Order: sequence, then C-alpha cells, then structure tokens
Amino acid sequence: MRCRPGWRPNSAAGHDAIHVLDYGMHAATDEAVFERAAVESRVVVSADTDFGTLLALREATSPSVILLRAVSLRRADDQVALILRALPSIDAALRHGAIVILEHHRLRLRDLPITRQRDSGLG
Repeated sequence: MRCRPGWRPNSAAGHDAIHVLDYGMHAATDEAVFERAAVESRVVVSADTDFGTLLALREATSPSVILLRAVSLRRADDQVALILRALPSIDAALRHGAIVILEHHRLRLRDLPITRQRDSGLG
C-alpha cells in the first residue's frame, strides 16, 4: 500500500503498509511508484485520481489501486477504517488486479486491465 508518512494503524490488522518516503521515493514519478508496487505485489492507496488514468494507459493487471474519494477522509485513522470495512468485499479483486474507488457509503470496483477495446462500447 502507498500511504501517508507514519501511517501504520493497519499493521495491527495484519496488513503491511509502507509509504513512498520509507523507500526514499518522495520525488518519484507515479510510474516509478507503480513499478515498485507491482514488483512487490502491493496495492497503491491514494486520493490522486491520476493513478486511475495511469492504470487505463498502462492496460496492466497490476498494481491494484484504492482511490479514496471523500473530502472528509483527512485523518489516517478514518482512511484505515474505511479500507478495513471494505476489505472483505474487495480483497479477492485486489489480489487479481483491480481499481477500487472508496467513498464513505459506497465503493466502485473495476477489474484490471482497463483496455480501450473492452471499454469501446461504453458511452
């Protein structure tokens, strides 16, 4: 998981989380973060919607991404609680490759890869 510095509450729940700063990647490109996450089979957690765009452009099945889409989720504890509540519903999809958009009372899940061919009928 990509998370805020010092964000470790989910470690108590048995999940391994690390921040890009812990890798010395504070100035890394999104692509570099993706590559590191894919190599380590991690899930990227972010509020940055650029990751959704990058997933679509890459047409890859990893890494999975959780996008946090709630303005009021500024506190790490609130973010962790939201992820942990959703985890039973999204864990299998994340393991296979997915983008999950989490909001307070809703989640959207899309399997990876996101391809132009698969999406060409959407409008």
